[in-house]
Amino acid sequence: MRPVRKAVIPAAGLGTRFLPATKSVPKEMLPIIDRPAIEYVVEEAVGAGLTDILIVTGRTKRAVEEHFDRNIELELALERDGKADLLRAVQYSNTLADVHYVRQREALGLGHAVSVARHHVGDEPFAVLLPDDLMIDDSVLLRAMVAAYEQHGNAVVSLQEMRPEEISSYGCADPIGEPVDGLVELRGIVEKPKREDAPSNLAVSGRYLFPPQIFDALDRIEPGAGGELQLTDAIALLLKEQPVYGAICTFGRYDVGQKIDFLKASVELALDRDDLGPAFATYLKDLVQRRGLA
Repeated sequence: MRPVRKAVIPAAGLGTRFLPATKSVPKEMLPIIDRPAIEYVVEEAVGAGLTDILIVTGRTKRAVEEHFDRNIELELALERDGKADLLRAVQYSNTLADVHYVRQREALGLGHAVSVARHHVGDEPFAVLLPDDLMIDDSVLLRAMVAAYEQHGNAVVSLQEMRPEEISSYGCADPIGEPVDGLVELRGIVEKPKREDAPSNLAVSGRYLFPPQIFDALDRIEPGAGGELQLTDAIALLLKEQPVYGAICTFGRYDVGQKIDFLKASVELALDRDDLGPAFATYLKDLVQRRGLA
């Protein structure tokens, strides 16, 4: 069995929930404090040993490519001015990983976005990381998924418990039994079920680890609503041919495609920083008192 070393990040979406900001700025480039969201995702992949990264882009996403490229003029200016810390921060993104790009020419759904990675991935296993989902956990979940794949040789998807009123916004897992050491075999996955029809409270949470056979499954699915190809449908086909497992996510996830989680991530990451945390914590305490929120 070949080791897992590649990751695919689908980043061709329009980001309509963050309009008007995303009219000119890719949603993946919206900053969480002073780093674009997608940099955290690439960093997570690297932390799990996946250093060959393919980003699936669209025609409005040149800023993503430029972020992971060198800016020689900026680097020289920072070096000349003696701004060593800023120079290291700027160079960090273009030394993280071996980053490649392929364009999704039409917005035909997540399944289609993954399918265009076929030629880069080849016959190797690979991870899919959705850039709307930040995992601030030192790559704990992704490393566990890689370990599960290397143990079983089958697909693994990340799962997170959701409130009943939230489950209809996600793919919902139908587990076989209870998790053992954070891993559970799946009977199926239902895309955005009604609350009363959901087979569990476990939602798919933006991390996948696939064998190359997922591409054959993607070839066989039919377009759904809006003409889109759903990744969930391909996983359902894969389930008919081999086991699929779920890895339970218990901490560190922020759905930054949602405005409230975007704010939560910014606040909590700021509090964790030595250069911002103490002063920001003092400000928040004062704000809570002034607003009468305590």
